[in-house]
This record gives sequence, C-alpha cells and structure tokens, in this order.
Amino acid sequence: MQHRSLQELINTEDPAWPLVQEWIATAHHTVEVLPTEREKGEETLLHLQITTRSPMGAIVLETGGILIDHGWLRFLGAGNERMQETLLTWNTSGAVLEDRDREHGTFLIAYDILGGFFALNGGAFPGQPGNIYYFAPDSLKWEDMNMSYSQILNWALNGDLEQFYQGMRWPDWEQDCASLSGDFGISIYPFLFTNKEMPIATRSRRPMPMAELWRLHRDLAQHLKDLPAGTTIQFNIDENA
Repeated sequence: MQHRSLQELINTEDPAWPLVQEWIATAHHTVEVLPTEREKGEETLLHLQITTRSPMGAIVLETGGILIDHGWLRFLGAGNERMQETLLTWNTSGAVLEDRDREHGTFLIAYDILGGFFALNGGAFPGQPGNIYYFAPDSLKWEDMNMSYSQILNWALNGDLEQFYQGMRWPDWEQDCASLSGDFGISIYPFLFTNKEMPIATRSRRPMPMAELWRLHRDLAQHLKDLPAGTTIQFNIDENA
C-alpha cells in the first residue's frame, strides 16, 4: 500500500470535523472534547494513514480524545494529559499490543469504564469488515455491534446507554467516572461474568489502569474459553497486588 503524505491525509476540501462538531453539539449525553497538540494529531494521522475526511481521522487530528456520558465512554484521539493513551499507542506499540498477541485485524477505537473495548473489524472476526465489535466484560466475548465507526460514535452520543449497560451501573456512577483519568477504568469484583444476579452496587469496585483491565479481561477470557457452561470456578485474589 502506498504511504500517503500528511498533505494527502489532511483533507481541507471535505473535512469531517465540522460534521463531528454538529453531532457533538446535538448529543443527548454529556460530551467533553479533550484538546491536543497539533503535532500529535498529525503524527498519529501519518503513522496510521487515516484521512481527516473520516470522523476517526478528524477526531485524531482535532482532539486528545472524547469523553462521553460523564466519561463512561472514551473515544481515542491523539492524547491529552488527562488521557495520555492514544489511538496510536493502543494499536501500534508498547506492552498493550504485545498483550493482545498481535491480533491482526483488530483496531481498538474506544473503551468504557468497565473495561469493555470497542474495535474495528479488519478481518479478525467472521462478520462484516469495518463493523465495530465490543469485548464485553460480562461475557468476555467479542460481540458484533453491526455498526460502523461513525454509527458507533453517534450511538455513544445519543443511544440508549442505560439499556445497553443495564445492571452495570451503580448509584453515583457519574461522580466516579468524572473523578477518573481517561486512562483508568474500574475493576469490578466479583467479576461481571460471574453471579449475574448479584447487584453491581454490592460488588467491590476500584480504579485500575485501562491497560491492566485489558490484560485482566483478556487473560480471563483465554483461561475460561474452553470450559463448559455452568462450570464452577474459584478465584484467589491478592488484595495487596
């Protein structure tokens, strides 16, 4: 594939950013757009070869990330002191990529405070290429959202998140979200995929870096994927870890 120059990637005739701004202005949920340095946005565009004609490219160039619904959902951009991890770091370098076993064909674009991750299907999943898949912490499985990047962004801004996250929110969750860095989520124990009748308000909750939540959930998924349904499992948690 030909490597496009920065001038080719920054589309000045038909940029998507004004459209994204319109979506944000009319959003049903709260939205905070984190600023970023122009150089960071340009570097991310160049490395990932994303054009600003797309909403993803526009968000990368113009923002450090976008926090939606009091910070419950975080869309990755080019980085900000309140959300230092970026679309580039999550997908091209560092320990996080190694922990993903270099899953070719997945491209992480967003995550939620519970350690649920949204990824673009580039061939890793059997469904439609370009669809967004969600790694659900209450099932430890990838689920096809049957939406494109633009559609998932609009869903995050205006969709029924209360229904989607039914049973996964607790009293005063808004304050807990707002107090966290965009690079941190909340670890729930007992895990959400166990004892599903247990209210989340009665489970232990503690802040954890998103990279650690990723490792935790992916490791659990790998260890449990071959167990028959209904298998009894026991976890030993080191409180000092």
